[in-house]
Amino acid sequence: MSGHSKWSSIKRKKGTADARRSKIFSKIVKEIQIAVKESGPDPESNPRLRLAIQNAKGANMPKDNISRAINKASSEGASYQEVSFEGYGPGGIAVFIECLTDNNNRTVSTIRSIFAKKGGNLGTNGSLSFLFDRKGVFTIPKGDIDPDEFELEIIDAGAEEIEDENEFFVITTALEDFGNVQKKLEKLNVQAENAELQRIPNNTTELDTETALKFLKMVETFEDDDDVQNVYHNLEMTDELIKILENE
Repeated sequence: MSGHSKWSSIKRKKGTADARRSKIFSKIVKEIQIAVKESGPDPESNPRLRLAIQNAKGANMPKDNISRAINKASSEGASYQEVSFEGYGPGGIAVFIECLTDNNNRTVSTIRSIFAKKGGNLGTNGSLSFLFDRKGVFTIPKGDIDPDEFELEIIDAGAEEIEDENEFFVITTALEDFGNVQKKLEKLNVQAENAELQRIPNNTTELDTETALKFLKMVETFEDDDDVQNVYHNLEMTDELIKILENE
């Protein structure tokens, strides 16, 4: 897990703030709309919407943007559907891609094209899901949090792992403890920058640096596509690889 959280930390630093914010806002708006379509516009009775709104606040999305997304989904209905793709990248690294799209044919074509151009291949749905576990992941700005006291409280709520990543704590929980940790953070009045269910690899595969960088270029291409919400993989993020990425 630690290598993947370090990779996320690097991505936070890379790229322009405006470009990153635009992509994050777009992702959150889609999540809000699909949540409203699924269980209605009231966050009190819609846990998925409540989580999306929490992430919107963590990303400093203006309240007007949040309200517009909810109102649009309520009045027009969300046109997005959830689709996922599985395949292999350079070096045989497993890739799991989650999308929200309003045009499934376009998304399938784009994903297939990226795999082909970047030296990978698209697999069949379900072929790789066993390689990943669904876990809750919370990214918490440290602020003025007392680390020792916070750690005790959050472990008591069900946290499996707490990682110290520069200005953030990254908390990992079992799927069934996600809600308990979320409630504990609310009780402690701690605002997560991001909280979501992720697919964490059961084991990772190490590659030579050249192939690993080639693979990560493919991941970035997927992540740059508007239909893609999340990309998960089982590449081992070695110290050498992380150092190269930090100096790019």
